[in-house]
Amino acid sequence: MDNTAIQSYVERLWDQSILPELTEYVRIPNKSPAFDPEWRAHGYMEQVVARFSDWARRQPIKGLELEVIRLEGRTPLLFIDIPGASDDCVLLYGHMDKQPEMTGWNPGLGPWTPVLEDDRLYGRGAADDGYSMFACLAAIGALGAQSIPHGRCAIMIEACEESGSYDLPAYVDHLSNRIGKPSLVIALDSGCANYEQLWCTTSLRGLAGGTLKVEVLTEGVHSGDAGGVVPDSFRIVRRLLSRIEDEATGNILPADFHVEIPAARRQQAAAAGAALGESLYTRFPFVPGTRPLTMDPTELILDRTWRPALSIIGADGLPAPAAAGNVMRPTTTLKLSLRLPPTSDGAAATRKLQSLMEQEPPHGARVSFESNWAASGWNAPALAPWLEQSLEQASQTCFGKPAAYMGEGGTIPFTNMLGERFPDAQFLVTGVLGPHTNAHGPNEFLHIPTGKRVTCCVARVIADHFRRR
Repeated sequence: MDNTAIQSYVERLWDQSILPELTEYVRIPNKSPAFDPEWRAHGYMEQVVARFSDWARRQPIKGLELEVIRLEGRTPLLFIDIPGASDDCVLLYGHMDKQPEMTGWNPGLGPWTPVLEDDRLYGRGAADDGYSMFACLAAIGALGAQSIPHGRCAIMIEACEESGSYDLPAYVDHLSNRIGKPSLVIALDSGCANYEQLWCTTSLRGLAGGTLKVEVLTEGVHSGDAGGVVPDSFRIVRRLLSRIEDEATGNILPADFHVEIPAARRQQAAAAGAALGESLYTRFPFVPGTRPLTMDPTELILDRTWRPALSIIGADGLPAPAAAGNVMRPTTTLKLSLRLPPTSDGAAATRKLQSLMEQEPPHGARVSFESNWAASGWNAPALAPWLEQSLEQASQTCFGKPAAYMGEGGTIPFTNMLGERFPDAQFLVTGVLGPHTNAHGPNEFLHIPTGKRVTCCVARVIADHFRRR
């Protein structure tokens, strides 16, 4: 393989074609259905489907066939089938839907306003995960330009990943005969701990969560009259949360939410921690004086990848301070997000969470917990020797440093689903969501050089997949 030629092909395609297309993609507010229930009427998803399809069909890839699959009542899916020198299939995955706007963007930036600044393309969705289809086709095109053989490649680009990928299982079933049994799955929707090497995701956490509501009154009453007589709904919420979290440390208390961390994952965490050091926490926008939960890099990695953690991500029943009178509020509502270890059963954990919240309510208050999420995590299968060697060579060639391995703290539902559907497949889950990228939040950006290098790495892995036979 001529690595210089691969790099030149990828660089040229990114600069001349992919970046302009991603710039236009950022402008389209194609929010995932969970955040835009009227997505059909608005038509933004169809705009993206049309643009992506048109670009893909223009690529000089021999035998490329693209179809927009539409199952009734579901979001669309792009399916691209590329023949190879063998029928040994590589399944590549990405998504086209986006998170909502979020507040807090810096002046001059915005979710639907593409801004190219130095090596960054700012705006919603380019890094999470609009670039993925373009990177997949660029990698395959680079191999074709050098007549480097590869196996058959099937690419799926879904449109509801940010809503939990609830449509994807139906499409995998629908396309099962056309997909076959892939021996390698490549997903480009994950993160990287720095921009200096190829990062391979070894695990993803699961998620349990929902809406906790505590009611003590039918209407608000004067706090001077009721205080000391009526139990405060917020205090009851605090007591309920203490059933699952130690408020002094943030540790999750019930053993049901913990698992035994595999020795191999501990070793990888130690290696990654040694490489990343204090950057594990300095990358976050702490207010002055705030410290991380621990200063130990290895423990920080294990805390964010293999241990449960609770976040309060929403609240209701609390007026803004400027509008708050001396009134005892009738109700307090919180939205809970409990991240789970990769090998936890998301459904069982959610049932346990609901039981802990609703049983024996303090003072007989009306307590309800409505589940919103129940997602299991994912633990990658052991790497085959050929893939481990390929990843190392790809990272050394494209980044100049060895490949690195670490779990991610987020939840990507499709990984667990694809792992169950294709238990004999090898997995490469990687991505460009690195330090300060701030996916889902304000000032989200795509780090362009990393996008190019990851594309080159994917090309090498696809070629090595064919050669491994």
